[in-house]
Amino acid sequence: MRKLISALFASVMCAGASAADSNTNIIFMVGDGMGVAYTGAYRLYQDDLTTPELDTTIFDEMLVGMSSTYPDDHYQVTDSAAAATALATGVKTFNGAIGVNPQHTPVISILDKAKELGYLTGIAVTCQVNHATPAAFVAHADSRQSYEKIADQYVDLRINGKPKVDLILGGGQEYFIRKDRNLVKEFETLGYSYHADIKDLGKIKKLPAIGLFAKGGMEPALESDHPLRLAEMTGKALELLHTNSPKEKPFLLMLEASQIDWCGHANDVACAMGEMRDMAATMKLIKQFIDKNPNTIFVATADHSTGGLSIGSRGQYQWGAGVVRNIKATAPTIARQLLANKNNWKSLWQSLTQIKLADDEQKALDALISQSDENSSELVVSQVTAQVLSYIDKYSFTGWTTKGHTGEDVQIFSYGKGKSNFEGAMDNTDIAKKLFAYIKP
Repeated sequence: MRKLISALFASVMCAGASAADSNTNIIFMVGDGMGVAYTGAYRLYQDDLTTPELDTTIFDEMLVGMSSTYPDDHYQVTDSAAAATALATGVKTFNGAIGVNPQHTPVISILDKAKELGYLTGIAVTCQVNHATPAAFVAHADSRQSYEKIADQYVDLRINGKPKVDLILGGGQEYFIRKDRNLVKEFETLGYSYHADIKDLGKIKKLPAIGLFAKGGMEPALESDHPLRLAEMTGKALELLHTNSPKEKPFLLMLEASQIDWCGHANDVACAMGEMRDMAATMKLIKQFIDKNPNTIFVATADHSTGGLSIGSRGQYQWGAGVVRNIKATAPTIARQLLANKNNWKSLWQSLTQIKLADDEQKALDALISQSDENSSELVVSQVTAQVLSYIDKYSFTGWTTKGHTGEDVQIFSYGKGKSNFEGAMDNTDIAKKLFAYIKP
């Protein structure tokens, strides 16, 4: 892992530039679903146990403010689409809306403005690239569920005769390569190179380019051969955007650590910490880039929090970070592996979790696994998954209040040129409004 991070840093450090550049590069990042409890848990999760001090994190170093997240439809708790629209455009809207205001009228995003003024633009996410958060920077739709319509707009909506995004990295093959329309081929006719495997990132030498590395969202960090896949994509994006940007024009890069949210919806704390590690590595990479390229502003925030995560539960004043560190896979994967090896599930459980179960807990799990067969239904898988999660939460003292979103304020992180602009308490729309001010002819 450390070798990978060092290699990523080296690739970005090669992209040095003079601080005399007239305009400002913008790097904007969303940790989807990443409430305050997630950064607090990650601090404990990543702590070096060989030292007496609790190690700080890149989140601690860059923390500057707090943001409210409520939507404009009186529900008080936002979804990712409304929040992303607010962060991308500075306009409050209703849950489910992509790049439109409450009257369903399209609104301009910071990416739109940057592209109109000749900036190079990029998007790198770990979900499908037409998912709610990246979509709000590019597309316009009354429903975030209009996945094919949103994918089409990546090609169809153009500024100065060209697609809005010069570099697109993430998942989403099933939406861009369809029976009714092959958007990848259309991109290729427009001069884009296409890459279908994250292992081919190194083959991308110039812009424009599109990389779709999974059918839908990318594999969870906890189970991926590329656990720092967002950091890898960000390193390549910074290299390409910085190298290819006209001298008089900077770039805008939108990033999302998408699956923190997915892990929160699943109430899977080990899954979430894997995603947090990827986001932290990405932020360290960006800091290295800005130290060499000070004419850059970086801002990161969350669109909302997910799951009502608590550090500590059941009245216990402790949290088992070590227990969480020992989990080797997401809960559904653990469940499926136990079901596939039901005659040897106890030793497999130990290797995947290192949690020693009490006798009654073993009997409860054994009863679920024993009823399965080679064609175990998803119901059985979900039942075993729930049991797995309950044991992880019990032994790590992790708490959850919901499978959905929560409405508390979220943190703002910033580094680089004018980071003081993002200090203090503000609304999520204020973040976009402040970023708009950086984008100049």
